[in-house]
Amino acid sequence: MRKLIDQDKMMRTIRRISHEIIERNSELDNLVLLGVLKNGVPLAEEIRDNINKIEHVDVPMHALDISGYRDDIRVESFTRLDVDLTGKTVVIVDDVLYTGRTVRAGMDAIIDLGRPAKIQLAVLIDRGHRELPIRADYVGKNMPTSQTEKIKVRFDNEPGVYIIQTEDES
Repeated sequence: MRKLIDQDKMMRTIRRISHEIIERNSELDNLVLLGVLKNGVPLAEEIRDNINKIEHVDVPMHALDISGYRDDIRVESFTRLDVDLTGKTVVIVDDVLYTGRTVRAGMDAIIDLGRPAKIQLAVLIDRGHRELPIRADYVGKNMPTSQTEKIKVRFDNEPGVYIIQTEDES
């Protein structure tokens, strides 16, 4: 595991994403952040805290469980949000954008919670390798990788962005 981005650079990047969200959304009281479980949640919390520090607006933030909406696994029970997103600007927040399938599942989950005015996507890392026509509105860093590599974003005791070499899938 090799560190690509240290904690300081990661936090600066998250602050920049937070500023971009503020600039693009004039009605912050209509904004809702949805952090995709698991690593999207701490990223969404950081963005929410930054927006609060910059604009003194407490943007609602929720954890979004997309496990019941995935097309690659079937889950009988998962945590459903109890929030109405009708007319809101919803920002899906995730650590890494790869194939786009997690985002598609997130959009399906959001539509079950109402009809938002807009859905936007914020990611810390965009790896490429899209399988679906999905593009992030806010990107911390574009980081092209091979399919035998994995990106790990850590918010715990060793915060940063790491790259891990995995076994060749061929």
